[in-house]
Amino acid sequence: MDRRYLGRHVVTLVRFQGFGATSLEAEVSGDEHDPAILLVHGAGQTRAVWSVVVEGLVQAGRRVINLDLRGHGGSDWPESGAYDLDAHVGDLRAVLAQLGSRPVVVAATLGGWIAALALETDAANLAAGLVLVDMPVGADPETAKRIGERLRQQPSQGDARWDPRAVAHLDIEVVRQRLLRAAPALVLPTQVVRGGIGWVGQAASSIEFDALLPNAEVVEVEDADLLVVTDRTEAFLGRLLDFLERKQPRSAAEFRAGSDARTLRDAMGCFATGVTIVTACDAQGTPIGLTANSFTSVSLDPPLLLVCIANTAGTAPILREASHFGVNVLQTSQQPASNRFAGKGEDRFAATPWTPGETGVPLLDGSLVSFECRRHAVHDGGDHFILVGKVVRAAFEPRRDPLLYFRGKYRRLHFT
Repeated sequence: MDRRYLGRHVVTLVRFQGFGATSLEAEVSGDEHDPAILLVHGAGQTRAVWSVVVEGLVQAGRRVINLDLRGHGGSDWPESGAYDLDAHVGDLRAVLAQLGSRPVVVAATLGGWIAALALETDAANLAAGLVLVDMPVGADPETAKRIGERLRQQPSQGDARWDPRAVAHLDIEVVRQRLLRAAPALVLPTQVVRGGIGWVGQAASSIEFDALLPNAEVVEVEDADLLVVTDRTEAFLGRLLDFLERKQPRSAAEFRAGSDARTLRDAMGCFATGVTIVTACDAQGTPIGLTANSFTSVSLDPPLLLVCIANTAGTAPILREASHFGVNVLQTSQQPASNRFAGKGEDRFAATPWTPGETGVPLLDGSLVSFECRRHAVHDGGDHFILVGKVVRAAFEPRRDPLLYFRGKYRRLHFT
């Protein structure tokens, strides 16, 4: 790694492994404990275009990863000319996978296309937010031709070195269709920033794209045309920092005794857990169950575990009195079952394959682990009760991946 200074801040040069063994270069600035921002430039640019923005973000307490796309700046220029959009998307997903935290992705023009498509799948697992800058969603043939000619006239030297092949085969109509398909899946805080006098925001495709975004705000920078980042940098930075302070604040949220219970719930939600479905049978032998993520191992000798059950749960009286119960630890494909057993008004077991265990408790087919337990103890715990079970049998399939829950959303393991 190489280090230098940006103003008063240390800048570290790092390399990421991109798609297809492509090496991507980035500058990293700011304190490693600050919220992360990943900057992705546009076509015919390099990370140098963000220099003023980087300084402002670092001064505002952000850690910035300023990336060069393949074929731009210090990143690899593939001899094969592999610059198709999916290669760029694979690069960005690979970089996100290698970061230690979920950043807000700030991406301009071509970078916006790449970011939107990269986050079409698992958006909330990969990033904390998305800012799309100067991003055209579609253009008429004449405008597309003008943009292409403008790009080809961009200098390619020094800090602005880039490979013209990087944009030679991009079909803007195909991109438009893909962006409109991706928009509804971008379920994370999103800001769309455009120039107030440019054609991009007035285009029908842009208006359609904006309407499809599930959690977005659209802002315009006055007196700016297409290149907001370079033409109106300070105005853009102000809008970006406002968005970040609202959607990814630096100061930690705080709960104190007597304050809003929702704040405490959010704090508790920062502990990542697995997901279980607790099952038993009522006095008539009818199977019952509910979703719970408050589960833990208690002891190996004797073999004890516990689950916490809300006193208000419809099945709470049955589980409190049951002599035996089951705990089914869910794997990734069982997310529908988790939702089913967390809801009301549905015959949960009719839609969920299950078999009786040796003790008669219902065990869900295909679970990561199924524990059969004999009731060991029951303890009151505020608005929940703590059900402690002695494990009499456990069947598990360790090759499956667990279904996880974190900050109110389902998650999956991410391997690096």
